Amino acid sequence: MTTLRVATYNIHKGVQGIGPVRRLEIHNLGHAVEQLDADVVLLQEVRMVHTREQEYFTRWPELPQADFLCPEGYEAIYKTNARTKYGEHGNALLSRWPVVSHAHEDMSDHRFEQRGLLHVEVLVGRRNVHVIVLHLGLIPGSRVRQVEQLGRYIQREVPRTAPLLVGGDLNDWGGKLRPAMKELGLKDFVGDKLGTYPSRLPLAQLDYIYARGLKPVGAEVPRGRIWWRMSDHLPLIAEFKL
Repeated sequence: MTTLRVATYNIHKGVQGIGPVRRLEIHNLGHAVEQLDADVVLLQEVRMVHTREQEYFTRWPELPQADFLCPEGYEAIYKTNARTKYGEHGNALLSRWPVVSHAHEDMSDHRFEQRGLLHVEVLVGRRNVHVIVLHLGLIPGSRVRQVEQLGRYIQREVPRTAPLLVGGDLNDWGGKLRPAMKELGLKDFVGDKLGTYPSRLPLAQLDYIYARGLKPVGAEVPRGRIWWRMSDHLPLIAEFKL
């Protein structure tokens, strides 16, 4: 059986802090992604371009953030969720395994939050594994409707017998979406030590990795000053047998 190591990480657009004291963390995040040593990395709040930040930070990477963070030998897939005055941001997936196909669907529930779904199919050994990256809304009702949309998307686009991973920043305080995800055949890891937010003092789990058709092995959250300095979220890492 093949072990599949999966990580999800909200990178906060590669910048930490507010106003004149904000600092660029994208270079440290590049080292962090390598340290995760995951076969598949799900990223949220990823910048493709931002003209204002590019002018402010002298070391702003020339590459889009997904490509900049992509370790050697991996493939990066990025899709925009939100467009703003100075740029855009969205979800990304970095894969050690070959990418077969990818797609995107708008999940915006109202005009104040632009959200999206990134669907990537990767070839793991001889099996096609479907991976969906999410960043759900801040309003509870929006998250419920977005999970309902996710269910319709899975039914339409993912074969019933295909292994499926769904993960990202779900903004799900207290795991309230678990029953709805379970109805879709998706299960995640439950544990007291899986808090991911806020990174300095992780009291809640907002980041999740759900699976269908994969055998769960374990999950962990890296901790320490080196991690909480880079983003307001901590990464979540999970392992599965295929």
